[in-house]
Amino acid sequence: MKNSNSTLHDLGALEQTLGYAFKDRRLLERAVTHRSWAHEQVRPGEEEKARLLHNEALEFVGDSVLGLVVADWLFQAFPEVTEGELSRMKHRLVSTQTLARASRRLRIGEHLRIGRGEEKTGGRRKRALLADVFEALLAAIFQDGGFDAAYDFVLRALEEDLAEVSPEMAAAADYKTLLQERLQAARRVTPQYDVIQTEGPPHRRVFRVEVSWDDGHVRGEGRTIKTAEMDAARRALEQMGTPEPAAATD
Repeated sequence: MKNSNSTLHDLGALEQTLGYAFKDRRLLERAVTHRSWAHEQVRPGEEEKARLLHNEALEFVGDSVLGLVVADWLFQAFPEVTEGELSRMKHRLVSTQTLARASRRLRIGEHLRIGRGEEKTGGRRKRALLADVFEALLAAIFQDGGFDAAYDFVLRALEEDLAEVSPEMAAAADYKTLLQERLQAARRVTPQYDVIQTEGPPHRRVFRVEVSWDDGHVRGEGRTIKTAEMDAARRALEQMGTPEPAAATD
Protein backbone atom coordinates (compact mmCIF):
# COMPACT_ATOMS: atom_id res chain seq x y z
CA MET A 1 0.00 0.00 0.00
CA LYS A 2 1.23 3.49 -0.82
CA ASN A 3 2.03 6.03 1.85
CA SER A 4 -0.73 8.64 2.19
CA ASN A 5 1.70 11.34 0.97
CA SER A 6 1.78 10.26 -2.67
CA THR A 7 4.85 11.43 -4.58
CA LEU A 8 4.93 12.67 -8.14
CA HIS A 9 6.50 9.34 -9.07
CA ASP A 10 3.45 7.56 -7.64
CA LEU A 11 1.21 9.85 -9.66
CA GLY A 12 3.17 8.96 -12.78
CA ALA A 13 2.25 5.33 -12.19
CA LEU A 14 -1.37 6.38 -11.71
CA GLU A 15 -1.29 8.26 -15.02
CA GLN A 16 -0.30 5.04 -16.76
CA THR A 17 -3.19 3.21 -15.12
CA LEU A 18 -5.65 5.96 -16.04
CA GLY A 19 -4.39 6.06 -19.62
CA TYR A 20 -3.98 9.84 -19.50
CA ALA A 21 -0.87 12.02 -19.08
CA PHE A 22 -1.53 15.36 -17.40
CA LYS A 23 -0.14 18.60 -18.68
CA ASP A 24 -0.75 20.11 -15.24
CA ARG A 25 0.19 17.54 -12.59
CA ARG A 26 -1.24 19.80 -9.88
CA LEU A 27 -4.74 18.88 -11.03
CA LEU A 28 -4.00 15.18 -10.62
CA GLU A 29 -2.42 15.75 -7.22
CA ARG A 30 -5.47 17.68 -6.01
CA ALA A 31 -7.84 15.05 -7.41
CA VAL A 32 -6.35 12.33 -5.19
CA THR A 33 -6.20 14.53 -2.07
CA HIS A 34 -8.90 13.90 0.51
CA ARG A 35 -9.99 16.71 2.81
CA SER A 36 -8.73 14.78 5.84
CA TRP A 37 -5.17 15.08 4.51
CA ALA A 38 -5.60 18.72 3.48
CA HIS A 39 -6.80 19.78 6.92
CA GLU A 40 -3.75 18.18 8.50
CA GLN A 41 -1.51 20.44 6.40
CA VAL A 42 -2.88 23.79 7.62
CA ARG A 43 -2.90 25.55 10.96
CA PRO A 44 -6.08 25.99 13.02
CA GLY A 45 -8.11 28.82 11.57
CA GLU A 46 -6.69 28.37 8.08
CA GLU A 47 -9.37 25.99 6.80
CA GLU A 48 -9.86 28.15 3.70
CA LYS A 49 -6.38 27.14 2.56
CA ALA A 50 -7.30 23.48 2.92
CA ARG A 51 -10.15 23.90 0.44
CA LEU A 52 -7.62 24.74 -2.24
CA LEU A 53 -5.78 21.48 -1.58
CA HIS A 54 -8.50 18.82 -1.48
CA ASN A 55 -10.73 17.39 -4.19
CA GLU A 56 -14.31 18.22 -3.16
CA ALA A 57 -14.75 21.03 -5.71
CA LEU A 58 -13.45 18.69 -8.42
CA GLU A 59 -16.00 16.07 -7.34
CA PHE A 60 -18.74 18.61 -8.03
CA VAL A 61 -17.50 19.16 -11.58
CA GLY A 62 -16.85 15.47 -12.16
CA ASP A 63 -20.38 14.52 -11.20
CA SER A 64 -21.79 16.76 -13.95
CA VAL A 65 -19.25 15.64 -16.56
CA LEU A 66 -19.95 11.99 -15.78
CA GLY A 67 -23.69 12.50 -16.11
CA LEU A 68 -23.29 14.12 -19.53
CA VAL A 69 -20.89 11.47 -20.84
CA VAL A 70 -23.06 8.57 -19.68
CA ALA A 71 -26.26 10.18 -20.96
CA ASP A 72 -24.73 10.77 -24.40
CA TRP A 73 -23.31 7.24 -24.59
CA LEU A 74 -26.65 5.68 -23.62
CA PHE A 75 -28.53 7.87 -26.12
CA GLN A 76 -26.30 6.59 -28.92
CA ALA A 77 -26.13 2.96 -27.74
CA PHE A 78 -29.88 2.55 -27.10
CA PRO A 79 -31.72 4.79 -29.60
CA GLU A 80 -35.01 2.89 -29.31
CA VAL A 81 -35.56 2.80 -25.54
CA THR A 82 -37.74 5.14 -23.49
CA GLU A 83 -36.58 8.09 -21.44
CA GLY A 84 -37.42 6.18 -18.28
CA GLU A 85 -35.26 3.23 -19.31
CA LEU A 86 -32.40 5.58 -20.17
CA SER A 87 -32.75 7.22 -16.76
CA ARG A 88 -32.62 3.89 -14.94
CA MET A 89 -29.57 2.74 -16.89
CA LYS A 90 -27.83 6.05 -16.23
CA HIS A 91 -28.63 5.78 -12.52
CA ARG A 92 -26.98 2.36 -12.43
CA LEU A 93 -23.85 3.53 -14.27
CA VAL A 94 -23.24 6.64 -12.15
CA SER A 95 -24.05 4.95 -8.83
CA THR A 96 -21.61 4.90 -5.93
CA GLN A 97 -21.31 1.14 -6.28
CA THR A 98 -20.32 1.31 -9.96
CA LEU A 99 -17.81 4.13 -9.50
CA ALA A 100 -16.21 2.49 -6.47
CA ARG A 101 -15.84 -0.74 -8.43
CA ALA A 102 -14.14 1.16 -11.26
CA SER A 103 -11.78 2.83 -8.78
CA ARG A 104 -10.82 -0.56 -7.38
CA ARG A 105 -10.09 -1.89 -10.86
CA LEU A 106 -7.80 1.09 -11.44
CA ARG A 107 -6.22 0.71 -7.96
CA ILE A 108 -6.87 4.38 -7.29
CA GLY A 109 -7.09 3.80 -3.54
CA GLU A 110 -3.36 3.06 -3.43
CA HIS A 111 -2.60 6.61 -4.60
CA LEU A 112 -4.93 8.54 -2.30
CA ARG A 113 -3.61 11.17 0.07
CA ILE A 114 -5.72 10.74 3.19
CA GLY A 115 -5.38 11.82 6.79
CA ARG A 116 -4.19 9.62 9.62
CA GLY A 117 -7.70 9.05 10.94
CA GLU A 118 -9.04 7.96 7.57
CA GLU A 119 -6.02 5.72 7.11
CA LYS A 120 -6.71 3.94 10.38
CA THR A 121 -10.37 3.37 9.53
CA GLY A 122 -9.66 1.90 6.09
CA GLY A 123 -10.44 5.01 4.07
CA ARG A 124 -8.70 3.65 0.97
CA ARG A 125 -11.31 0.91 0.76
CA LYS A 126 -14.42 2.95 1.57
CA ARG A 127 -16.94 2.82 -1.24
CA ALA A 128 -18.12 6.43 -0.98
CA LEU A 129 -14.57 7.77 -0.85
CA LEU A 130 -13.54 5.72 -3.90
CA ALA A 131 -16.57 6.92 -5.86
CA ASP A 132 -15.80 10.53 -4.94
CA VAL A 133 -12.18 10.32 -6.06
CA PHE A 134 -13.27 8.78 -9.37
CA GLU A 135 -15.41 11.86 -10.03
CA ALA A 136 -12.57 14.15 -8.96
CA LEU A 137 -10.15 12.43 -11.35
CA LEU A 138 -12.66 12.72 -14.17
CA ALA A 139 -12.99 16.46 -13.48
CA ALA A 140 -9.21 16.84 -13.43
CA ILE A 141 -8.94 15.15 -16.82
CA PHE A 142 -11.75 17.37 -18.13
CA GLN A 143 -10.02 20.51 -16.87
CA ASP A 144 -6.64 19.41 -18.22
CA GLY A 145 -7.57 17.87 -21.57
CA GLY A 146 -11.16 18.85 -22.39
CA PHE A 147 -14.38 16.96 -22.93
CA ASP A 148 -13.03 14.45 -25.46
CA ALA A 149 -10.32 13.32 -23.04
CA ALA A 150 -12.90 12.99 -20.27
CA TYR A 151 -15.24 11.04 -22.56
CA ASP A 152 -12.49 8.61 -23.53
CA PHE A 153 -11.54 8.08 -19.88
CA VAL A 154 -15.10 7.22 -18.87
CA LEU A 155 -15.38 4.68 -21.71
CA ARG A 156 -12.14 3.03 -20.61
CA ALA A 157 -12.81 3.11 -16.89
CA LEU A 158 -16.41 1.88 -17.14
CA GLU A 159 -15.86 -0.49 -20.07
CA GLU A 160 -17.05 -3.58 -18.16
CA ASP A 161 -20.12 -1.81 -16.79
CA LEU A 162 -21.08 -0.29 -20.14
CA ALA A 163 -20.81 -3.71 -21.76
CA GLU A 164 -23.23 -5.23 -19.22
CA VAL A 165 -25.83 -2.49 -18.92
CA SER A 166 -29.22 -3.04 -20.51
CA PRO A 167 -32.82 -1.92 -19.95
CA GLU A 168 -33.55 -5.33 -18.38
CA MET A 169 -30.66 -5.12 -15.90
CA ALA A 170 -31.58 -1.56 -14.98
CA ALA A 171 -35.14 -2.70 -14.32
CA ALA A 172 -33.81 -5.51 -12.14
CA ALA A 173 -31.94 -3.06 -9.97
CA ASP A 174 -35.00 -0.83 -9.89
CA TYR A 175 -37.36 -3.56 -8.63
CA LYS A 176 -34.91 -4.62 -5.93
CA THR A 177 -34.40 -1.01 -4.86
CA LEU A 178 -38.14 -0.37 -4.76
CA LEU A 179 -38.71 -3.45 -2.60
CA GLN A 180 -35.97 -2.51 -0.17
CA GLU A 181 -37.21 1.08 0.08
CA ARG A 182 -40.77 -0.11 0.63
CA LEU A 183 -39.72 -2.35 3.51
CA GLN A 184 -37.38 0.22 5.04
CA ALA A 185 -40.12 2.86 4.98
CA ALA A 186 -42.27 0.50 7.04
CA ARG A 187 -39.31 -0.24 9.37
CA ARG A 188 -39.30 -3.87 8.34
CA VAL A 189 -36.53 -6.40 7.74
CA THR A 190 -34.28 -5.94 4.70
CA PRO A 191 -35.17 -8.53 2.01
CA GLN A 192 -32.95 -11.59 1.71
CA TYR A 193 -32.38 -13.37 -1.64
CA ASP A 194 -31.51 -17.07 -1.76
CA VAL A 195 -31.02 -19.40 -4.72
CA ILE A 196 -33.24 -22.39 -3.95
CA GLN A 197 -33.07 -24.37 -7.20
CA THR A 198 -31.02 -24.62 -10.39
CA GLU A 199 -32.21 -26.62 -13.38
CA GLY A 200 -31.14 -27.40 -16.92
CA PRO A 201 -27.84 -27.71 -18.79
CA PRO A 202 -25.31 -24.83 -18.66
CA HIS A 203 -26.53 -23.25 -21.91
CA ARG A 204 -30.20 -23.36 -20.82
CA ARG A 205 -29.98 -23.00 -17.07
CA VAL A 206 -32.91 -21.73 -15.04
CA PHE A 207 -32.45 -20.29 -11.56
CA ARG A 208 -35.17 -20.06 -8.92
CA VAL A 209 -34.66 -17.49 -6.21
CA GLU A 210 -36.69 -16.83 -3.09
CA VAL A 211 -36.87 -13.38 -1.57
CA SER A 212 -37.94 -13.30 2.07
CA TRP A 213 -38.61 -10.61 4.64
CA ASP A 214 -40.10 -10.53 8.12
CA ASP A 215 -43.59 -11.79 7.29
CA GLY A 216 -43.46 -13.02 3.73
CA HIS A 217 -41.59 -14.75 0.94
CA VAL A 218 -41.97 -14.96 -2.85
CA ARG A 219 -40.16 -16.96 -5.52
CA GLY A 220 -39.01 -15.86 -8.94
CA GLU A 221 -37.06 -17.43 -11.79
CA GLY A 222 -34.76 -16.42 -14.61
CA ARG A 223 -31.91 -17.45 -16.88
CA THR A 224 -29.42 -15.75 -14.53
CA ILE A 225 -29.40 -15.24 -10.78
CA LYS A 226 -29.80 -11.49 -11.27
CA THR A 227 -32.88 -11.83 -13.46
CA ALA A 228 -34.35 -14.38 -11.04
CA GLU A 229 -33.85 -11.90 -8.20
CA MET A 230 -35.53 -9.23 -10.32
CA ASP A 231 -38.50 -11.50 -10.95
CA ALA A 232 -38.79 -12.33 -7.25
CA ALA A 233 -38.66 -8.65 -6.25
CA ARG A 234 -41.26 -7.78 -8.90
CA ARG A 235 -43.59 -10.51 -7.62
CA ALA A 236 -43.10 -9.32 -4.03
CA LEU A 237 -44.03 -5.78 -5.02
CA GLU A 238 -47.11 -7.06 -6.85
CA GLN A 239 -48.10 -9.00 -3.74
CA MET A 240 -47.79 -5.81 -1.69
CA GLY A 241 -49.81 -3.86 -4.18
CA THR A 242 -46.91 -1.64 -5.27
CA PRO A 243 -47.09 -0.50 -8.92
CA GLU A 244 -44.29 -1.37 -11.32
CA PRO A 245 -41.72 1.33 -12.16
CA ALA A 246 -43.05 3.89 -14.61
CA ALA A 247 -41.88 3.62 -18.20
CA ALA A 248 -40.70 7.21 -18.09
CA THR A 249 -39.49 9.42 -15.29
CA ASP A 250 -38.30 12.98 -14.75
